[in-house]
Amino acid sequence: MQFPGLYPAYGLHPMYLEAHRKENLDELRLWIERERPVAVGECGLDFFIEGLDVDAQQLYFDTQLRLAREFELPVIIHARRAVDAVIASIRRIGGLRGVIHSFPGSQQQAAQLHGLGFLLGIGGPVTYERANKLRSVVATVPLDQLLLETDAPDQPGASHRGQRNEPAHLVEALDVVAGLRGMAREKLAAVTTFNAERLFGLPSTVP
Repeated sequence: MQFPGLYPAYGLHPMYLEAHRKENLDELRLWIERERPVAVGECGLDFFIEGLDVDAQQLYFDTQLRLAREFELPVIIHARRAVDAVIASIRRIGGLRGVIHSFPGSQQQAAQLHGLGFLLGIGGPVTYERANKLRSVVATVPLDQLLLETDAPDQPGASHRGQRNEPAHLVEALDVVAGLRGMAREKLAAVTTFNAERLFGLPSTVP
């Protein structure tokens, strides 16, 4: 491996819907067959950006979910103002597992996703004191449902507001989540690392 510790995932993101063509889905299949990524994605649904064709988003999303199921890969999902629709798609396709990137939903939605085998990606947004709903979810969901992420260069934490986000800033989210859960940061780091390794089939680094 040219860059040890880095693993690819390939997908067609809904924010770039206007650039997608249906033949890109065939190309994605070829990329998956050739490159053997650890996941499909980031893909999903975005109902926040006005003017994005919902039916077209659904077509690309459902096709990628089917690819993930066919290749037995987890899926990394974007769900902005679309968590219920994403859950419905996961149920409809079936046989899936993965993570909801930058989870924006409720306790009830988190519980549904846990039952479907999906983890919650938690990053910079949890570090903001006004993120009461997200903090409540993070404090109470099962530990085996939590992943930490940065989404660098986007979604910087509170102490880096307005700046470029970096992977090194992951510890900011780690410390906030550990505080919300009342546990040592080292323990939380080990658990969330294990969760990532388990989901993506990565080599184990946790004793």
